Amino acid sequence: MFHANMPYRPLGRCGTKVSAFGLGGWTTYGGSVTDEKTIRDIIHAAYGAGVNFFDIADIYAKGESELAMGKVLREFPRHELVISSKVFWPMSEDVNDRGLSRKHILESVEKSLKRIGTDYLDIYFCHRFDPETPLEETARAMDDLVRQGKVLYWGTSEWSGEQLREAHRLGETRNLYRPQVEQPQYSLVERRKVEREVREAAAELGMGLVVWSPLASGLLTGKYDAGIPAGSRLDKIAWLREGILTSERVSQVKRFKQVADELDCSRAQLALAWAVAQPGVSSVITGATRVEQWTENLGALKLVLSPANLKALDDLFPI
Repeated sequence: MFHANMPYRPLGRCGTKVSAFGLGGWTTYGGSVTDEKTIRDIIHAAYGAGVNFFDIADIYAKGESELAMGKVLREFPRHELVISSKVFWPMSEDVNDRGLSRKHILESVEKSLKRIGTDYLDIYFCHRFDPETPLEETARAMDDLVRQGKVLYWGTSEWSGEQLREAHRLGETRNLYRPQVEQPQYSLVERRKVEREVREAAAELGMGLVVWSPLASGLLTGKYDAGIPAGSRLDKIAWLREGILTSERVSQVKRFKQVADELDCSRAQLALAWAVAQPGVSSVITGATRVEQWTENLGALKLVLSPANLKALDDLFPI
């Protein structure tokens, strides 16, 4: 796939390239959005704009996101797509249906492949670090999947810099495939972990970053300026609300509007343009519940932020 208006970037030091914007299924497709036509229209709009990276996870709507997105993705040539899924979170009450044990990884990948309707995943993420499973057990299971051709690259999500380094040390000493990409939460209001440890480790290890929640679950769009709308993501997900929504951040986001107005763009577009411009970022994972929302987000690619613009944002949202 090639689209003149969509930048494509490598996943760190590897040959595969992903679109600067990806489309993710978290809390939306198969979850809050179940209408098949709406899901199809959004994915087709993303693909038509040059998106080749589609990010899913088994835990998203307990498999329904993989089913819903997979049904549409099968309409496109497989070689043009970079499809990811994830493993870690409990998928049932069974004691072994969770974590990063060899058993759970090898069973989960088969279920994900079947739900999505593909023979292989381009990226398979360890959705969190598992302190209950030896890292070598996890790394060997992932290595086996790569050697079997069921996974092309394995990755991590929300691992610390030291955990990434340890996975690479283990790979070097055991001759195992190392994780190639980390997926951290990253936005103007959630910067500390990435900028103080993860980005440095990823660059040192040759890993790419594909970042999630660049709009801070809608906070950076101004959606929560006047409170929490009923049915919104932060209304439904308590742990997310408690981690993101503070009076200080709402005040910052209101001042953020002044910067966006000066650039004649929306706050969502400016937040996405900032994320895309950050060092080490291979792709910014976006979500959309309507085609119009996706189209607006896409406008971020037209923004060129000057050093003065970036400094203004750093001053407004310090680490």
